[in-house]
Amino acid sequence: MIPVFPDSKVALKGKKGLVVGIANDQSIAWGCARAFRALGAEVAVTYLNDRAKKHVEPLAQALEAPIFMPMDVMVEGQTEAVFERIEKEWGQLDFLLHSIAFSPKEALHGRVVDVGRDGFLKTMDVSCWSFMRMAHLAEPLMKNGGTMFTMTYYGSQMVVKNYNVMGVAKAALEAAVRYIAAELGPKGIRVHAISPGPLATRAASGIPEFDDLMDKAQSTAPTRSLVSIEDVGNATAFLALDGAKLITGGVLYVDGGYHIID
Repeated sequence: MIPVFPDSKVALKGKKGLVVGIANDQSIAWGCARAFRALGAEVAVTYLNDRAKKHVEPLAQALEAPIFMPMDVMVEGQTEAVFERIEKEWGQLDFLLHSIAFSPKEALHGRVVDVGRDGFLKTMDVSCWSFMRMAHLAEPLMKNGGTMFTMTYYGSQMVVKNYNVMGVAKAALEAAVRYIAAELGPKGIRVHAISPGPLATRAASGIPEFDDLMDKAQSTAPTRSLVSIEDVGNATAFLALDGAKLITGGVLYVDGGYHIID
């Protein structure tokens, strides 16, 4: 009988994945990329722009990433260029990690009922549609099945103070995960939303009173602890293993149980 959990150092040996969303060494995407690499996978890495490149390039080098390219999903053609290079150099893709979100300050910091059309569209474009677009581009490269991941948050299901329109976007993202999982499941492609507890990332810095949210999570979660990027990375990498081949379409909470508490 083949063991469900093979030698951890080679559990993903021969697998190739794309990680989108590393901004620095505090990024959730960085925690995930390290976990994938520790299990033997090859990882392609993207960076947002020239300003971000100096922070991301040393991390890509540490991962021995053979593909390192810019990807701003709001720049025409950059997303497609990354997948074209993956097809040319690898000819396959086994997993995709989408860990990006954005909302203009005026949209994020105001009431949902007051959000303007442009702010709403930009929020949805980067935070939800970009995952749908990447899933579309990744599908033909996942010839032997694969796994797609995106990052969400508890504010998609419950009203979280100051999360505002991002909660709306994450709710749409989770719905997209379910539909895409149903559509691609027959091809052996699994789709997951990962929902970490509050983390002090660059993206979180744009949310007002975020420190209060972290304090509440630590004092309220059943484990009485905050999540780390390593915790999120290990849980995400587990879902890329063959042992998780029948898990798809749901939200995995990595938050010390915080989401179960009223």
